[in-house]
Amino acid sequence: MALKFDLLKTDGGARRGRVHTAHGDFETPAFMAVGTAATVKALTMDQVAATGTQVILGNTYHLMMRPGGDLVERMGGLHKFGGWRGPILTDSGGFQVMSLSNLVKMREEGVEFTSHIDGGVKHFLRPEDSVHIQHQLDSNITMVLDECLHLPTMRERAEKNVDMVTRWARRSRDAFIDRDGYGIFGIVQGADFPDLREKSARALTEIGFDGYAVGGLAVGEPQSVMFDMIAATTPHLPTDRPRYLMGVGTPLDILGAVERGIDMFDCVMPTRAGRTAQAFTRNGTMNMKNARFRDDAYPIDSECGCPACKLSRAYIHHLIKCNEILGATLLTQHNLWFYQDLMHGIRQSIEQGRFAQFKKEFIDRYTANKQ
Repeated sequence: MALKFDLLKTDGGARRGRVHTAHGDFETPAFMAVGTAATVKALTMDQVAATGTQVILGNTYHLMMRPGGDLVERMGGLHKFGGWRGPILTDSGGFQVMSLSNLVKMREEGVEFTSHIDGGVKHFLRPEDSVHIQHQLDSNITMVLDECLHLPTMRERAEKNVDMVTRWARRSRDAFIDRDGYGIFGIVQGADFPDLREKSARALTEIGFDGYAVGGLAVGEPQSVMFDMIAATTPHLPTDRPRYLMGVGTPLDILGAVERGIDMFDCVMPTRAGRTAQAFTRNGTMNMKNARFRDDAYPIDSECGCPACKLSRAYIHHLIKCNEILGATLLTQHNLWFYQDLMHGIRQSIEQGRFAQFKKEFIDRYTANKQ
């Protein structure tokens, strides 16, 4: 049996589910911690697991560049190499087509990357190569190679993009080796054109995937546009497959996307914020560099059970001002803990048929008291 998804409950557009993989299950809606280079920055994998994280994300492009798929395969795959025992999803490298666009040459066969590490070595990545590398990594969820566009973009460019990524998706699906507990996701594109989003979703559904991602969003467009594109996409995706919104996002983004039928999320935001002294709380975000925390004896968030919240704001502030590594570690773990508490609350509210109430109460509190 390939990757399996159980849809357990719905509440309006919100969905409560469970994904079964060869390395265990994860509950949805789920937030995946980003471990681009086989590490969630500043944390051990045991520290990541302690936050309630059940699934993490790696990146095919960066792992291809170093240490290389061959080496990771010899080490027994990403789970053994990095010490993560749960499910892993790997991005295909499609986002880097956009983020490293000055180092990229696109053509029908695939994409040529000039190394961002030394600027000299060139690497050619076809859809089939991306799938093969993800197989070497032993990723539980493989993503098809796609091309992510900057927004806004011209309609003609978006039309060509949808057609090409559909062809690449079929090549990726053909190259994927089916195994019990492993799956491959297609990625819906279409820029900010609702009809192209529908066209892409229908084309990918016809090919047939174990799950479907909504790509090409959270690239600078207004939140309202992102929500509109999700709403234009999810009605055309199979209800019995998980849906993944790539690269999103803020707590408010996640709540709005869950409302529109999304099951899975990833974003560097909580971990990057932790390394830059930002703390997420139920009352909004806090900048722990702020001098007002110098003699503050309260925890960051009195309702949080993470290690940082067993300490004072004053101590966290002290660590940050002294550039102590422990400060980044504690805040990173705290932020992931906060995100996983949010996801737990979302799942519970869907089970109880009160997601709309939960969403309103969370947003009212989160936005009312800027700290």
